[in-house]
Amino acid sequence: MARTYEEMDAIAMLKADHRKVEEIFEQFEKATSKAKKQQLAAQACLELKVHTVIEEEIFYPACRGKIEDDLLDEAYVEHDAAKQLINEIEAGGPEEDFYDAKVKVLSEMIEHHVEEEEKRSEGMFAQAREAGLDMDGLADDMRARKRTAMEEFQAGKPAATRTMEGDDVESAGAEGPLGEGAGRR
Repeated sequence: MARTYEEMDAIAMLKADHRKVEEIFEQFEKATSKAKKQQLAAQACLELKVHTVIEEEIFYPACRGKIEDDLLDEAYVEHDAAKQLINEIEAGGPEEDFYDAKVKVLSEMIEHHVEEEEKRSEGMFAQAREAGLDMDGLADDMRARKRTAMEEFQAGKPAATRTMEGDDVESAGAEGPLGEGAGRR
């Protein structure tokens, strides 16, 4: 029997988020009305912004020093590239040139990113599980942060990058969770 989101460990939660966004992108591809496309794109962008926050503030810092640093560094940069497109998509609409193309490229970027995280033996999730991280404790922190992040982004907060010129790049290299609940894992 499938576990509920509240019962999942950190990796199961992140994978469930991946499947949800993949489904939204599939629906976008099939949509024919501009209104439906805009609604689906907005939903995908919201889900992705929340997902990146829980990974970047809780999961990735917990992994730092316990899995390959290159994987984490690449994940932060992939997130930032996606966030730039997310902000473009949210600022625009389906009547604009390149709107569908931007959503398609975002879906392809996310597909690649998910593949890197979920690779069976050398992927980020496999390495994190092998490192013995407290997946249940991380899940509790992630669920709590997800609730607050959802509120923030529903109120219109844009996605913020961490690895681009002018960013506080040190936050991308932090060990241990950032913000609320920091230091518990």
